[in-house]
Amino acid sequence: MIYDVIIIGSGPAGLSAAIYAQRAELTNIVIEKTGMSGGQIINTYEVDNYPGTPGISGFDLSVKFREHCDKLNTTFINGEVVEFKLEDDIKVVILDDGTRYQAKTIIIASGGLPRHLNVPGEERLSGLGVSYCATCDGAFFKNKTVAVVGGGDVAVEDAIFLSRICERVYVIHRRDEFRAIKSSVNKLLKNDNVTVLWDSVVESINGTETVDSLDIKNVKTGETSNLKVEGVFIAVGYIPNSQIFKDIVATDESGYIIAGESCETNVPGIFAAGDIRTKDLRQIITAASDGANAITAVERYLNQN
Repeated sequence: MIYDVIIIGSGPAGLSAAIYAQRAELTNIVIEKTGMSGGQIINTYEVDNYPGTPGISGFDLSVKFREHCDKLNTTFINGEVVEFKLEDDIKVVILDDGTRYQAKTIIIASGGLPRHLNVPGEERLSGLGVSYCATCDGAFFKNKTVAVVGGGDVAVEDAIFLSRICERVYVIHRRDEFRAIKSSVNKLLKNDNVTVLWDSVVESINGTETVDSLDIKNVKTGETSNLKVEGVFIAVGYIPNSQIFKDIVATDESGYIIAGESCETNVPGIFAAGDIRTKDLRQIITAASDGANAITAVERYLNQN
């Protein structure tokens, strides 16, 4: 069977695209790698900026998205896309089990993976005090001292979450101000058990069996210090999951697929939606908007071809 559209990824962009595809009566499938819909928002403790759902957890919001898709009888396929190629005007997706799917159009909504610090000790102690998901692993550090590395929305949200269960939270940021939204920053700075280390970077993560300290450097003074912590949560951005597509569609220097608000790439019939595409704001609401825009562009492409 040749589908009208295959949607790769089941985060907010992919789920939104699926809803719009079903309503447009386009033949489609959604391919999700983990077998659980929602993407990164599954690991978000609290979502307070998605309209109509103040204070909802990321997990609960993702469940609502998936339930909407299920109500429309969306077909989900579990598997990892390992190869993508073009056969004339047909797009071919090959999964890790060798299954091939064909479509007239593709929406790439595969999101990204947490960026690493690439410092000594990080890889060795991953899962042994080094974490990239505060809401996943925070409970293991109840009443302990931890650090959060980063200065964006995710880092600040992680630090707020951890401040509720940890004895002390250090936030290590290489600049002298946060990039996160002000309301979250203000909430963070009101916590008496939070200490911000400005203009600082982690040079190494130390410990024998588990994390026991961090070597810190002040980027302005050059001064180094050792910070005793029992865990470190790294929130310094994401790497887009665009590797298997980069030889087919254009990407920027960071690997994000170049696409505008219509989600159209440089290759006709291929669209990029959500965190994987070039954009100024990566939020749940903009990802969901991308899904709707992508299907609108898909319909236009199908009508013209």
